[in-house]
Parts: sequence; C-alpha cells; structure tokens
Amino acid sequence: MFSWALFFLVVALIAAVLGFGGIAGTAVSIAKLIFVVALALFVISALVHLVRGRA
Repeated sequence: MFSWALFFLVVALIAAVLGFGGIAGTAVSIAKLIFVVALALFVISALVHLVRGRA
C-alpha cells in the first residue's frame, strides 16, 4: 500500500513540473490518504500481533 502512496506522490511531482496544478493537488491528496490508511492498518496489525502473542 505504501507503493501506491509513493506512486501518487511521483505522479503529483510530475504533474506539478508540467504545470497541471489541479491534478498535482488531487494526486497529493490521494497519496496522503493512502499513506494514512496504510499507517493505520500497520499499527492495527502490530497491535493485534502483540495481543495474540501474549494469549
């Protein structure tokens, strides 16, 4: 999932360099959203692994 966030970040950078501000802004927003979701899923997964390891 982090690779998707990186992909959208690269798309945003390329769009910004080429002057497509709207597309760049949208791509950055999507990249941020995917990054936050991936980070949340990682934390949840780590917590579940910790709880299952103790039980």
